[in-house]
Amino acid sequence: MANGGIIGPVNDPTRGDLTTTFTSSGTYTSPGFGPGQADYLVVAGGGGTAGDKSGGGGAGGYRTSFPGGTKISIPSSPVPVTIGAGGSSGGRNNGNPSSFNPGPAGITSTGGGGGGIPSGPQYPGNPGGSGGGARSNICGTGGTGNSPPTSPPQGNNGGNTLGGGINENGGGGGGACAAGVTGGPNPSPVPSTGRGGAGSANSISGSPVSYAGGGGGGGNAPTTCGSGSGGTGGGGNGGTTNVPGGSGTVNTGGGAGGGGDGATSGGSGGSGIVIVKQYQAAPTYSIASGVWPLQCQYNYKKNNQWTS
Repeated sequence: MANGGIIGPVNDPTRGDLTTTFTSSGTYTSPGFGPGQADYLVVAGGGGTAGDKSGGGGAGGYRTSFPGGTKISIPSSPVPVTIGAGGSSGGRNNGNPSSFNPGPAGITSTGGGGGGIPSGPQYPGNPGGSGGGARSNICGTGGTGNSPPTSPPQGNNGGNTLGGGINENGGGGGGACAAGVTGGPNPSPVPSTGRGGAGSANSISGSPVSYAGGGGGGGNAPTTCGSGSGGTGGGGNGGTTNVPGGSGTVNTGGGAGGGGDGATSGGSGGSGIVIVKQYQAAPTYSIASGVWPLQCQYNYKKNNQWTS
C-alpha cells in the first residue's frame, strides 16, 4: 500500500497510559488522546519541629486512588498542581498542602502537623494530615491525624509522651499507615520508643516507593538511650543528646525528626509530590511496527503522540 513512497505497512502509533510526576508546582495537561480517567497520588509536605527532646513532625497527608480506588476525571483543559513545602525547622511548623484540582472533584492533602517543642505551651503536637508527636517530660498529647477528615484517612495521630518527671524521648510523628509511637522513658527496654509512624508504599510510578513516614522523637540523656527512628517513607530520625533531628526526605512528605536533649534545632519536613497516571481513551491501540514516512513521524511527535 502506498504511504508516501516508502515500502511497508500503514501504521497508527500507540499512545499508552501516561504517568506524570510533579516534584514542584505546575500544570497537568491531558495528552494527545484527550480527556479521560486517571489514578492519582497526592502527598503533602511533612511537619517540622525543633530541638531539645521535641516531638517528631507528622507526615504530610497521603491520598491515592491507586490501586483499586475511584479514578478521577481529567478534562481537556489544563489542571493546576500544587506541591506543598515541608514545615520549617525551629518551631511547631506544619507542612503545606499539595493538590491536584481537575474541577470540583479536586484532591487536596493536608500538611503534616508540627512536632511539639519546648517553648511556652507548645508541648502537644499539631494536628494535620498526620499529627505531630508531643514534646517530652510532660504529659503531652500527639496531634490528631486525618485532620480535616478524608475517606480513606489521609494519615494517623502523633505519639504521646508520659511526663511525670521521667526522662523520655519525644513522641513520634504519625505516618500514612501507623500512628507515632509514644515517647518512653530512658533508659528504655524498647529501643524504638518514640519512632515515627510508618508510611505507605505505592507503585503508581511503576515501582514501589514509600511515602509519608512520620519523624522520630528527639532523644533524652544519656546518649546510649538513642532516639526515635523515622518511619519508612522519608521520616527523619530524632537526634541524640546535643544532636539535631534529621529532616524528612524531599518529595516523600516525610516528617522531621526532633532534636535530642540539649540540641538547638530539629529537622524540616520533606516536600510533597503528585503523580498522575492517565489511561488512554477507547479505542485501545496495540503497538504497531513497520516503516514510517518522515512527515508522519514529525506530525505525531509534534502532537505528543509518538512513543517509540
